[in-house]
Amino acid sequence: MKLEAVDYTAENAEQLFVESLRNTGFGVLKNHPIQQQLVNSIYENWYTFFNDEGKTDFTFNVDTQDGLFPTDVSETAKGHAKKDIKEFFHYYPWGQCPEVLRAEIQNYYEQANTLAVELLSWVEKHAPNDVSNTFSQPLSSMIEDSEQTLLRVLHYPPLQGDEELGAIRAGAHEDINLLTVLPAANEPGLQVLSKEGDWLDVPCDFGNLIINIGDMLQEASDGYFPSTTHRVINPEGSDKTKSRISLPLFLHPKPDVVLSDRHTAGSYLTERLKELGVI
Repeated sequence: MKLEAVDYTAENAEQLFVESLRNTGFGVLKNHPIQQQLVNSIYENWYTFFNDEGKTDFTFNVDTQDGLFPTDVSETAKGHAKKDIKEFFHYYPWGQCPEVLRAEIQNYYEQANTLAVELLSWVEKHAPNDVSNTFSQPLSSMIEDSEQTLLRVLHYPPLQGDEELGAIRAGAHEDINLLTVLPAANEPGLQVLSKEGDWLDVPCDFGNLIINIGDMLQEASDGYFPSTTHRVINPEGSDKTKSRISLPLFLHPKPDVVLSDRHTAGSYLTERLKELGVI
C-alpha cells in the first residue's frame, strides 16, 4: 500500500481525501490553494532565523508556550527515552515573533486556517451519520476563533555524527489535535505506520500538502478516524549535511469544546502535555 496524492480540484476530491484519512490516517493534497512561493519563502527566512545567535532572544514562555524551543529542551516522544533531534518555534498570532518575520508567517497562518475549515467540513460531511451525530458541534466551528491553534516552525539541523544512539529527528508519535496541516518539507523523511505495521514514506513532492488525524479527532469520532503513528527518520549519505525545515499547523479546538464524555479539548491537551513533559 502507498499513499496517493488527491487532486484538490477534482470533482471527487472530498470523498477521496476522507477515504484516505479513514484508511491511513493521512491525506495528501495536490493543486491546493496554499501558495508554494509563500511556503518556500518561509522555509528560507526561518532557516536564516535558526542559524542566527539572536534567536535566543525569543526563548519560549513557560506559561504560554510561545517562542523558541531549543534542541536541549526538545520533545521526547511519548514512550521514548531519547530526545528528538530538532528545535522549533511556536507561533501564535498573539505570541512573540521576530517582527521581520511576523507578516509573512501570519499570512500563511490565515491561509492554512481557511483551508483547514474546509477540510474539517469535508470530514464531517463524508463521515457516517452515526459518527457525525456524536460531534458536540460542527468540526469546523470547534476551531473557530480558537487561540490554541498552533503553527510550529521546525528545524532539524544537519547530523554531526555524534548523536545519541537511537535518537532520530522525530520519534514515532501521534499528534494531539484534530487535524495537522503540513506542507511537504524541504527534505524527505516523514513516514507513517500502516495498519499492517509497515512504515510507509509520505509523498514529499514539493507542493504537496499533507494532512493527518490527531488524537482529538479520534476521541471525538469514538475511534472512527484513527490518529496515526508517524515519525521523521534520519537521512543517509550526503543528505546528513542538510537541514530540514517543516511547518505543521496543529488545529486545536477552543478549550471548552466537548470532545467526548471523558474530555473537553482543554482537559485532553493538559493531560497530553504532561505526558510529554513540557508542562
